[in-house]
Amino acid sequence: MAAVGIIGGSGYTGGELLRILARHSQVEVACVTSREHAGRPVHKVHPNLRRVLELSFEAPDYDRVAERCDLVFCATPHGVSMQVVPLLLERGVRVVDLSGDFRFGDVAVYERYYGRKHVAPEVRGVYGLPELYRKEIEKAELVANPGCYPTAVILGLVPLLRGRTIDPSFIVADAKSGISGAGNRPRETTHFPNAAESVLAYRVASHQHLPEIEQELQRFSSEVRVSFVPHIVPVIRGLTATLHCQLTRSMDPEEVRELYVEFYRDEPFVRVLEAGEVPRLSAVRGSNFIDIGAFAVDEERGRVVVVAAIDNLVKGASGQAVQNMNIMLGFSEEEGLRGVAIHP
Repeated sequence: MAAVGIIGGSGYTGGELLRILARHSQVEVACVTSREHAGRPVHKVHPNLRRVLELSFEAPDYDRVAERCDLVFCATPHGVSMQVVPLLLERGVRVVDLSGDFRFGDVAVYERYYGRKHVAPEVRGVYGLPELYRKEIEKAELVANPGCYPTAVILGLVPLLRGRTIDPSFIVADAKSGISGAGNRPRETTHFPNAAESVLAYRVASHQHLPEIEQELQRFSSEVRVSFVPHIVPVIRGLTATLHCQLTRSMDPEEVRELYVEFYRDEPFVRVLEAGEVPRLSAVRGSNFIDIGAFAVDEERGRVVVVAAIDNLVKGASGQAVQNMNIMLGFSEEEGLRGVAIHP
């Protein structure tokens, strides 16, 4: 058994980590911290965990956390993780960080898009996308868990880029996420009367996930340029990315699909749908799967459209974090993550 801790366990991602780890046979949650809720039982904040986990939130004490844990999940906001993670690493604890603080190879890019100075630019982690970096994750002391939009967009595009079948400079990613992606603090844009029966494009051409997407895709082609627009849609959880690309040669939908079948053949959480079958949020909700499908070819315009869907809180955050933990600690990659999606 491995002992794990969660720093910042009161938010949606912290709650999802606890939900997933509660059914993990190889780990014990040794501690979960929250400054705001220290001393309160976990189920008072996450009511779904009543009679599931008998834990209470603790005030952060990084020496005590390090003494009790083999690995720690850092589920703190952007800007906080960069202060906490180095303290844990100095104490010999392996870390999976769910913020954006350590996802970038170039700190200047982080500072530009997140609007804050990075206080630990010397700390480097492995980008935690198992389908691409499994071997690096195995040996990592720090894994930077990917953002939700990048997870769907990157996995939805890699087979096309690797096969050199699309123009890397012409990629459009039209993405839509449930409101839970904005966190559990009420805001004007996520207040129910404002968000219901509406679709809102936000941070158009300036979202912090855009350079993250390009950074990883440029490993396959330095010419990659992505036009990325995220939207909030009035659902609680789930994220879909519709990806428009210009083909470099004539292909039919089944040929496009075969690129994905081959690339993801051995991946436990990637489901490649039939050509023409469009992924739906309800088929992945609550699960760690990503469904990729459509593979629609517009012959007249020489374009292909691919659609990817994930649960933004699971494969887009906490589930992927546990998947990374499993790789780091030598467990079965699927341990704790075999849950079936909730449909309808």
